[in-house]
Amino acid sequence: MKLMVVMPLAEQRGGGEMMLLDLMQQGRNAGVEWLVIFLEDGPMVEQVKNFGIDTRVVESGRLRQVHRFMAAVFRIAAIARREGVDAIVNWMWITHISGGLAAIIAGLPAVWYQLEAPHDKPWLVRLATLLPARAIITLSKDGQKAQSQIWPHRPTPLVYPGVALDRFEPSILPTPAAAREKLGLPMHGPLIGIVGRLQRWKGIHVLIQAMPKILQKYPDAHCVVVGGKHDLEADYEDLVKTQIADLGLNQQVIMAGLQRNVPEWVQGMDVFVHASDNEPFGIVIIEAMALGKPVIAGNAGGPPEIITDGVNGLLTPYGDADALAIAILRYLDDQEFAQTAATAARKRALEFSTQHYAQNFINAVRSALPNVFTPTAKTLPGLKNF
Repeated sequence: MKLMVVMPLAEQRGGGEMMLLDLMQQGRNAGVEWLVIFLEDGPMVEQVKNFGIDTRVVESGRLRQVHRFMAAVFRIAAIARREGVDAIVNWMWITHISGGLAAIIAGLPAVWYQLEAPHDKPWLVRLATLLPARAIITLSKDGQKAQSQIWPHRPTPLVYPGVALDRFEPSILPTPAAAREKLGLPMHGPLIGIVGRLQRWKGIHVLIQAMPKILQKYPDAHCVVVGGKHDLEADYEDLVKTQIADLGLNQQVIMAGLQRNVPEWVQGMDVFVHASDNEPFGIVIIEAMALGKPVIAGNAGGPPEIITDGVNGLLTPYGDADALAIAILRYLDDQEFAQTAATAARKRALEFSTQHYAQNFINAVRSALPNVFTPTAKTLPGLKNF
């Protein structure tokens, strides 16, 4: 069976791009022939090609560039017909607008992967939902519920993302002290860290706001922010840096920028914070948990589906710097609790492998397209949908 995946981004900026790479890597021998269309050129094109997958670039431009956009839609449809594609899988709602139209033109069924929880039901998500789709696959119960309330109602199967657990295996990484030394991080005192794109909804400013309370009790504590500037909020980095200066935290907060060796950075942390507002899922949370780190995340969106508060992590409201500081201090003040939570976190993280994710995704597509998949389609050994 041949599936075309249409992907809007070709540079890894967040979890959604990593999820596609995981699917392509782990889903190569599952009875599916993949063809990936990127709507821009970038490093991910070569990465997918290196998996032995047919990969092409059809630059579409922005929706407001109507002629260019529609030319890309017709090109995608032509490729699908010429290559004998059986269905089109659109990555993210924005892509279903182009890929969904291409599917209509090519006379093919389509599904799409909703990587957000559309609580405010923006008009573009409504537009994407209007286009025919056999299913809208969601990545959290929160997103599933939100998407299922948008008319017209489509089937919304749930598929949790996975984590490349082999990259987040503590035994293959430097010790926390060695990681700090290698990365030039402070060798003494608690290190609180956060990993995420520099966007307001990611809550970096909330962690910065919490630091003065931490420093009152632990004056040798530091905070490290791992993440790069985002094109849609290019000014946010300057806002955070101004906040750091205004709070007198220039020596205590390290802005590390975008980093590729994320496992080593997280390995050096004593407490991992994920401060996003209504995070759709939170792959980086599982990555930190896999390293056996005490984790704090938001109490809305996807994180509560990963973390049981007080058992394998702590949950706090978005934007509440005082609550975040209290949670961080709970770990720092009670090392026995921190270790117990970290051990439970690692155990929980092991349930989210990329192998399970890839098979569950393929099974969700198979269920949505019963007349497309044949009964003899292969599955990855030892895995089933759950």
